Amino acid sequence: MEIQKADSKKFIINYGLLLGIVSVILGVVIYVTNAYLNPSWIYSVISIAIPIVIITLGIKAYKTANGGYLGLGEAIKVGLGIAVIGGIITAIWTLLVMTVIEPEYMNNVMAGQRDKMMETNPNMTESQMNAAMEITSKFSSPWIAMAMNIVWSLFSGLIISLISGLVMKKENPYKA
Repeated sequence: MEIQKADSKKFIINYGLLLGIVSVILGVVIYVTNAYLNPSWIYSVISIAIPIVIITLGIKAYKTANGGYLGLGEAIKVGLGIAVIGGIITAIWTLLVMTVIEPEYMNNVMAGQRDKMMETNPNMTESQMNAAMEITSKFSSPWIAMAMNIVWSLFSGLIISLISGLVMKKENPYKA
């Protein structure tokens, strides 16, 4: 008995777009509320939960459409595909914020980081502070931020897919 295998592209595109859109909405909320200047733990938790939930739901939907069967490789393929599309959309949002919407975005973030470093390390000398800020500034270009966003998306997507795939794995006994 051969079961028709579901097409993963539909799930990758739909859930990838969903991940990207929800991530951009969170980014807009963070930007509008100026939470990027003084990051809150709640936004960190939400930004971690979003890909976990959406990638897991995408893999589960694929498994359901695949007759209840799911191989680990299929789970990783679907999850990584979702993460890539979501990561690219989020990276484009980041690029727009940093270059078009608010070109001073990174300078504001760096000023906030400097203030936070001074609070947490009051004994830090000015030269130490300048050295730390110089290192930070090397990673503050829009293109570096975009690349890091996509790399992080791939890494987290792989981990989420691997765990979800291991939990939901059910091999098709009729597979040739």
